[in-house]
Amino acid sequence: MALRVRQIKGIAMRKVVIYHNPRCTKSRETLKLLAENGVRAEIVEYLKTPPTAEELARILSMLAKSPRDILRKKEAAAAGIDAAGMDDDSLIRAMVAHPEVIERPIVVANGKAALGRPPESVLSVLHDR
Repeated sequence: MALRVRQIKGIAMRKVVIYHNPRCTKSRETLKLLAENGVRAEIVEYLKTPPTAEELARILSMLAKSPRDILRKKEAAAAGIDAAGMDDDSLIRAMVAHPEVIERPIVVANGKAALGRPPESVLSVLHDR
């Protein structure tokens, strides 16, 4: 499988992926910011196509965060997810089953990931260093 590499403003980048919710203001702002910086990201509408448990665990590792760090607490309560009584693996499985509880947007590039809160924080993952 060939690795796609793009030159964006003098920066070599591998594929950029945004886990996006088009109804979310921060997600839309992050997507706009990427476009303004010449980045054409693969858009994953994670509510329609949730990550697998393995993918989410990999993203969490790149974020250097625990599942609780990216859990939308109000949505988790509405989904009946009691994070306090769950280990990380169980919580990840619950997040995959109820993707609306995953904080967004998340941008993955160059083996790194960033949460787009604020949107400008995702620019740090675009550099291949």
